[in-house]
Amino acid sequence: MTETTIIDWARGDRLGLDLPAHPDALLAGGPAFLTRAFHASGALAGDNAVVAITRFAEWAVGGTGAKVMFSVAYARDEPGLSTDLFAKFSRSFTDKTRDRVRFHMEPEVKLANLSRDPAFPIPVPRCAYADFHHASGTGIVITEQIPFGQGAVEPHHAKCMDQLLPEPLAHYRALVSTLALLSGTHKSGRLGPQVERDFPFDLEKMVVSRRNHYDAVQLGDRAKRLAGFISQYAHLVPPHLADPAFLEGFCADAPLLVPQQDAISRHILSRPEMIALCHWNGNIDNAWFWREPDGTLRCGLIDWGSVGQMHVAQTFWGSLGGAEPDLQDRHLGELLDLFVAEYARAGGPALDRAVLEEHFELQIITSGLGSMLIAPRAIMSEVPDPSLAADRYDPLFTVNETARVQLKITVSFLNIWHRRDLGRLLRARRFLPG
Repeated sequence: MTETTIIDWARGDRLGLDLPAHPDALLAGGPAFLTRAFHASGALAGDNAVVAITRFAEWAVGGTGAKVMFSVAYARDEPGLSTDLFAKFSRSFTDKTRDRVRFHMEPEVKLANLSRDPAFPIPVPRCAYADFHHASGTGIVITEQIPFGQGAVEPHHAKCMDQLLPEPLAHYRALVSTLALLSGTHKSGRLGPQVERDFPFDLEKMVVSRRNHYDAVQLGDRAKRLAGFISQYAHLVPPHLADPAFLEGFCADAPLLVPQQDAISRHILSRPEMIALCHWNGNIDNAWFWREPDGTLRCGLIDWGSVGQMHVAQTFWGSLGGAEPDLQDRHLGELLDLFVAEYARAGGPALDRAVLEEHFELQIITSGLGSMLIAPRAIMSEVPDPSLAADRYDPLFTVNETARVQLKITVSFLNIWHRRDLGRLLRARRFLPG
């Protein structure tokens, strides 16, 4: 890891206050800064104030910048005021690689402010203050804490640890319903013009952003490296994914993406009924779950980095990509049906189920070949000798988030490729120019 130049404060573009760039600056700003910030956002009445920070602890979890759990005291209590708060920062001053993705927070700040509208359709942590300085990529989001493991709220479920998840299908039904509710409500127009202003959709820019970084030869080489890793450590994947015939076919099909990729992107992104405001990474760890008095499982969503308008297939895969292969095999069709139904119930247009399914498959091809071929290197940088693990649920992986997530989502990607023969969509060459 290498350090970058540390700054303490930056002027927020939205509310015009100087905002802290890291936990020490927040602590130094203390109650005076928090009072100014909460007044500016409207979270705190003008004649009330934060009078003390009573607890302050950094939270070492994944992501880009630092995170803090802290508690405050107010001059007087008000309905809806949270004393237990959570702050996340965009900057990582000790790691230049992580700091490069600091701009992922900019749309998250916009979403946090949008969510302060009482008509926002889905549960999110109540925002107390959020702002961003675009020139430096410095931002902060302060929300209420989610009371994981308290009362009716379930404990936090770690990413790609679904083997420990009780009632997986019920949890994914809750996730898919919530994702569809957000996107469908946006398409209904009930979120107002702010969405189009803060989250504009640019077709050509999106096509470029989805483009694979490699030419066909390079992509083929990386597919072969992934296949070699799977063959060498076959005990880490379901047996059908280590089948030599499957891996040979995958390696032959993968390079066929390159000459077709722009046409594929335009094909799926030119359906406006399927372009909506979406949480792009609605995995199980980016949600909290609770039971209603009647036993119904509900969820809210957290961690909104890179939120924006995108194809709804992306939000669907962002949720299902971390699921166990067995759930995908048994229930993918049911969950697609649920998304279509909930999207329409929220006021969105009726989606053609068959078209959505094809677009979902094309989304997996483009995103998987764009991100998952680095998995062997990423895994072995954390677990240098995967042969020491008994299987993918071995503690060598379960205690290591990076290795665990890279392995698990690679398994999900390849499982759907195998079960649905995604290569057929590339072999058909229907998206070749001319």
